[in-house]
Amino acid sequence: MKDYIEERTLEISKYIVEHKATVREAAKVFGVSKSTVHKDVTERLPEINFELYREVREVLSKNKAERHIRGGKATKLKYQRLNNKIS
Repeated sequence: MKDYIEERTLEISKYIVEHKATVREAAKVFGVSKSTVHKDVTERLPEINFELYREVREVLSKNKAERHIRGGKATKLKYQRLNNKIS
């Protein structure tokens, strides 16, 4: 594995743990695709730093369990904004 990929993987992983970030948020901050972030933290990270991998998986599992709640809130806000424009 190339050094820059390894460094990126560690930086993204530390960011996710520190900020309790989603894959989408991390991708936006680091300017890479969601697919790249996902591959880095699920396939590459266990080979580099298994303990950090476990921490990242914990955060991502929590995010996955809560995603339907965030989606519902986003939809609610969308329609509240639409109703305010119409009124």
